[in-house]
Amino acid sequence: MRTKATILDIARAAGVSKSTVSLVLQGSDRIRSETAAKVRKAIGDTGYVYNRGAANLRKPHSNFVGMVINDLTNPFFAEMAVGMERVFQAAGIVPFIANTAESPVRQEEVLKSLMEQGVAGLIVSPARGSQTDAFQRVEAAGIPVVFAMRRLPESRIPIVAPDNIRGAFMATRHLIAKGHRRLAFFGGSLELVVYRDRLQGFQEACAEAGIREDAVLLVEGETSRKGGMACLNSALAASEPPTAALCFNDAVAFGVMLGLRQHRLEPGRDFAVVGFDDVAEAEHYVPALTSVAVDTASLGERAAQTVLKMIQSRTTRADDHIGSVNLVVRESCGPTRPNGKTAKGEAA
Repeated sequence: MRTKATILDIARAAGVSKSTVSLVLQGSDRIRSETAAKVRKAIGDTGYVYNRGAANLRKPHSNFVGMVINDLTNPFFAEMAVGMERVFQAAGIVPFIANTAESPVRQEEVLKSLMEQGVAGLIVSPARGSQTDAFQRVEAAGIPVVFAMRRLPESRIPIVAPDNIRGAFMATRHLIAKGHRRLAFFGGSLELVVYRDRLQGFQEACAEAGIREDAVLLVEGETSRKGGMACLNSALAASEPPTAALCFNDAVAFGVMLGLRQHRLEPGRDFAVVGFDDVAEAEHYVPALTSVAVDTASLGERAAQTVLKMIQSRTTRADDHIGSVNLVVRESCGPTRPNGKTAKGEAA
């Protein structure tokens, strides 16, 4: 039976020291690319298999990180997770991904399990209704944590997120420039810090244009297509329905456009709709959705890079990163109708 190859065998085959081989196996950037290529060739030639589990026992931390995502059925968070995974794969890190389905109870179970398994670091997009207590326990254990997209009040955990206030401000300004004065904000709820930020941008743009508060309709709801349809139904039942809406996210916007058609109204012609996140589907939807573009994958990459640096530096502190946004104008937000009214009479 053939004897298993060792690091010494690789070192001899590549003409380098054992320590050089070890550094290459660990993914160190201290080794010249030519030398690393020679070592990797020797690994292939000798059939050496790196026992990463044994190596991890010699490290001060494990070799896997947790990606705890609030809703993987939402394309926005799925795209973000892909960006994270790309960075971890390049670094030779094993990511563990969990979907909490917006359940704080499930989130706490996942966090506890990952801590027990010696997770090296965590990226968390907190579930709706999350409390700071669960994360304080993680911090107390010295485990680096980065929040992605959502932050919690009074938490010192670093966050990677888009500029929600500016994005909502730009989108609302665009609707106002189209002649809309009776505006709505659909989806989300005050318990979400993201909601409060986006609502702030919306309200600041309305105030700048001199639009009275009583002329603005705020309809809280689920951050999903179903939630968008419910928000629209509520708004159309008002004595003076809005003519345009900024939606909490693209999922809500898609639901609003589905609901409009159920009422025999055409999105973009009879009612203006703007989303937030600019997921891949937005460009191909009919009509194509105007949305605040967030470079989701890049933010996911930044979150992964941040937690890796924290792990390597053995710290639980890092700077926040607020990513830039821009408004992508498509077909879903035309000008207000000549009479300034939603075509309510055309409803089924």
